[in-house]
Amino acid sequence: MKLFFILISLLTFIFGEEPADRGYIVQVGDECPDFILHMMDGSTLSKSDLKGNVVVLQFTGSWCSVCRKEMPHLEKDVWQRFKNEDFILIGIDINEPKDVVKQFIKEMKTTYPIALDEDYSIFHLFAYKGAGVTRNIVLDKNGKIVYLTRLFEQDEFNAMIAKIEELLSENKPLSK
Repeated sequence: MKLFFILISLLTFIFGEEPADRGYIVQVGDECPDFILHMMDGSTLSKSDLKGNVVVLQFTGSWCSVCRKEMPHLEKDVWQRFKNEDFILIGIDINEPKDVVKQFIKEMKTTYPIALDEDYSIFHLFAYKGAGVTRNIVLDKNGKIVYLTRLFEQDEFNAMIAKIEELLSENKPLSK
């Protein structure tokens, strides 16, 4: 299955652009679908558990070179910067056993929480079957989708950070 996704990504790169929807079946403005995440520590998190926080769901895999490129930026520029606010970043590893994901987390020096999506059930709530994996979904504090990324492009990544800043600054008291 991993080979299939690598092949799809390679063919997209060689023969042209992704479709306008970038492989998403959701859009900005949609309510986030319900889900239950199975975390690496054995706990579970549902969409309702995340309400009241700005959330980034990051789809990843140890075999994904673009994911490996993006993850240090997510760790430093997103997680370390916002983790003490009403914010959570959750990596969702696709189609890999727990021992592989543990090694991946160690290699990437990732400290943000990681969930397992061994059967693509979470991924397919957001993206078409066969769509590429490197993507981030930003949710506002009410669970509405407010930003979508695909691959790792610095301008889009910076715009995602600006969106997170904007969402976290809403409803904060003004400084005197």
